[in-house]
Amino acid sequence: MLNSTPAPLPDTASTRRIGYARVSTADQDLASQLDVLRAKGCDPIYSEHASGKKADRPELLNALKALRARDTLVVWRLDRLGRSLPDLIANVNELATRGIAFESITEAIDTTTASGKLVFNIFASLADFERHLISERTRAGLAAGRARGRVGGRPPALTPKQIREARLLLTDPDATMAAVAERYEVSRTTLYKGLRELAAKEGKK
Repeated sequence: MLNSTPAPLPDTASTRRIGYARVSTADQDLASQLDVLRAKGCDPIYSEHASGKKADRPELLNALKALRARDTLVVWRLDRLGRSLPDLIANVNELATRGIAFESITEAIDTTTASGKLVFNIFASLADFERHLISERTRAGLAAGRARGRVGGRPPALTPKQIREARLLLTDPDATMAAVAERYEVSRTTLYKGLRELAAKEGKK
């Protein structure tokens, strides 16, 4: 859930609106994002052509390092900060623990407001609910297969849907790559490969 009670801050703390813009393909318009962020009073603005994990987005890392308590990180759209709902929630919660607010212009979400906090708490609840449903369905499917005496399991491959489900399961702090791979009856190497291919495919969008 979104942390609504960050640590107390000194009255002298300044506030800044720091923008982050990102495009992942040549046909996306970075300039339009920058214009919107400037109009919203963002200074400085970090921008890049990048995709994938934080490690592949150096300017996002720079923006996160520059942010201080009472600052606000502003993006044009929610998917600029996270490629998936669990990723987005984790990033916003990380900001909240540092006393940093988050604003997404397109969706009109601002975590300095009660409604903004509520939206993210609902997002977190939905992501947790979906993760548990996937886990239950997977366990039920494997149990049914064993009861039928299935030999050899499914072919050593994962569908795109299964890979997305596996990625969501891995957002659970208690989940391990080995356990998730076992649930889908594939090797860890196969799961790693599927996750990498999915991340690369999403990065081209």
